[in-house]
Amino acid sequence: MKTITIVGGSVAGIRSAEALRGAGFDGRLVLVGDEAHRPYDRPPLSKAFLAGSVDEDAIGLVDDEDEVELALELRLGATAARLDPAGRRVVLADGTEVATDGVVVATGGRARRLPGTEDVEGVHTLRTLDDAVALRRELRDGSPRVVIVGGGFIGAEVASTCRAMGLPVTVLDGLPLPLAPVLGPRIARSCVDLHAVHGTDLRPGTSVSGLATVPSGDGARRVVGVELGDGTTVPADVVIVGIGIVPNTAWLDGSGLTVDNGVRTDAGMVTDLPHVVAVGDVARWTHGVSARRHEHWTSAGEQAAVAAANLLGSGPGATFRPSGYVWSEQYGRMLQLAGHPSAHDRVEIVDGEVGDGRFVARYVDGEGTTTGVFAMGDPRAFGRFRRSELRRPAAAA
Repeated sequence: MKTITIVGGSVAGIRSAEALRGAGFDGRLVLVGDEAHRPYDRPPLSKAFLAGSVDEDAIGLVDDEDEVELALELRLGATAARLDPAGRRVVLADGTEVATDGVVVATGGRARRLPGTEDVEGVHTLRTLDDAVALRRELRDGSPRVVIVGGGFIGAEVASTCRAMGLPVTVLDGLPLPLAPVLGPRIARSCVDLHAVHGTDLRPGTSVSGLATVPSGDGARRVVGVELGDGTTVPADVVIVGIGIVPNTAWLDGSGLTVDNGVRTDAGMVTDLPHVVAVGDVARWTHGVSARRHEHWTSAGEQAAVAAANLLGSGPGATFRPSGYVWSEQYGRMLQLAGHPSAHDRVEIVDGEVGDGRFVARYVDGEGTTTGVFAMGDPRAFGRFRRSELRRPAAAA
């Protein structure tokens, strides 16, 4: 291959560039990103960047030196409109084309929105740098009442940041116990308790029916509350919607790729088109008899290394074996998970105390195998137990 084009400028795209160079690719490497900003890291958007303690430079994934070292041709502010595998080209929205021999699809996803809220002032999603800049501006305007729709990791992180700024925060979530499908009830409860300890009003099992708005001039409307399924309204000056993402795959229509809630790949991140791989949030890879997407920062890098090796054909087919590592920062606590536990696995506390908000737990399946390790507030102990306990048989119950 003389040219490889990476479509997508987030961590999956940058890690793919690094992996390709690391695997020996010395040809032309083009990275197409639809944002005008240089590639940046998303995790700080809900935390340090939103709080204003770091700036855009601090969250950058590549600087001038990196760009030179990777010999990376950046096409920023350029949206991919079509993939033409037969013509070996990526067609951009402005009509220009990138002739290419191989393609890495790393277009991620866009934030889901509440229907009918796209043009309502005061309603935000948090997916891009521009999203974070706009939200930060509103959070600094007086002392707004903040309502967050969605009690997952992103919602919890934004709630934590807003509370640290001294703002009143309400979190609405449809589940009876947020995070329980991922972490199981016992660990999910410990995460939920953080909200109450830090003054966040968490309302689980709550459905949202719409928004209360008022005219704000020039035909626009501004949010003043969130309407609930029980007929009540939660007052709000700022609403943040954190209910997941939709994979960015529309530009692949007609390409021949199989698209089904993401770009379908095999276990090596290889699609059903020659010389096309997919990585990151947009990739839906085969896992046994099922297919799944991993919307996690760590997975993006792990997938990139596998995809690069298989795209270049630099050895026996590589297989993506996810570590399952996920982390979050909430209310001054680091939350970490590794492995692949089921929400139904037994939970054992192996260090610390849950009531103290500082502990390590392991998940144990029905065969006595440790399937995962979780820690709150103790990264050092997490690392130790992750190495020693993960997949180690548990003692008889």
